[in-house]
Amino acid sequence: MTKLPEIHINASHLAKRVKVSEGSLTILHDISLTINQGETVAIVGASGSGKSTLLSLLAGLDIPSAGEVFLAGHPLHSLSEDARAGIRAQYVGFVFQSFLLLPSLTALENITLPAELAGDKNAKQRAIALLKQVGLEARHDFYPAQLSGGEQQRVAIARAFITQPAILFADEPSANLDANTGQKIEDLLFDLNQQQGTTLVLVTHSEDLARRCQRQLKMQAGRFVDASATDDVSQQEQTHVG
Repeated sequence: MTKLPEIHINASHLAKRVKVSEGSLTILHDISLTINQGETVAIVGASGSGKSTLLSLLAGLDIPSAGEVFLAGHPLHSLSEDARAGIRAQYVGFVFQSFLLLPSLTALENITLPAELAGDKNAKQRAIALLKQVGLEARHDFYPAQLSGGEQQRVAIARAFITQPAILFADEPSANLDANTGQKIEDLLFDLNQQQGTTLVLVTHSEDLARRCQRQLKMQAGRFVDASATDDVSQQEQTHVG
C-alpha cells in the first residue's frame, strides 16, 4: 500500500474580517487547503486578492476570524502569540519581498542570528557555508546598505534556510528585483529547497515563478477560483479548495 505524504499545513474554512469605518470588511472567504510535506505551492492573484493575508494565517503570523489552521499538527488558530512564535521558530522560515534585514548587522550576522537564537553552537560555521552557497562569501562583513537588492535577498534566503526549516514561506521573493536578478533569486530558492527537502509555499503575481511549483492556487477577491490547480495527491486526500 502506498504511503500518503505527511500533511504539513491543513486549513479549514478560514475567513478573515477586519473592522473599517463602514463596519466590517471580509478579506478571506471560506478558504480550505492541504499542503503536504515537501510540496511546492504557489498562491497567485492580483494585488488585493488576499494572498498575503492567507500566507500570514498559514504561518501563524495572524489568526483567522473563523476557521482552523494546523501547521505540523499544531492548532495555530487557538494558540497565543507566544505559542505561535514558538511553533514558527521550530518549523518555519520566511523570505519577504522587502528583505527585512537588520541594518546594524553584517550579512554574516544577519544570517547567523536565527540559528544563534535557537541555541545552535555551530551557527557561525553554517552561516559561512550558506554565504558561500549564495555566492556572497566575499561580502560577509558588508552591511545591508552596502549590498544591492539582489544581494540583500540572497542574504535573506540564506537566513531563512539556516535553521533548516520544515516549511518555508516566501512573499513575493523576487518582486523588487530586475528580471535577471529575480531569476537568479528564484533559482537559488528552489535549489536550496530541493537540497533540504523543505515544504515551500510562496505568494507571487508572477505566472512564470508560479509554474515552477508543483501546484498553483489562484485567488480572486479573497477566494480560490481554480479548483483544478489541486494536484493528484491532494485530490486523493480529498483536499477542498475554497
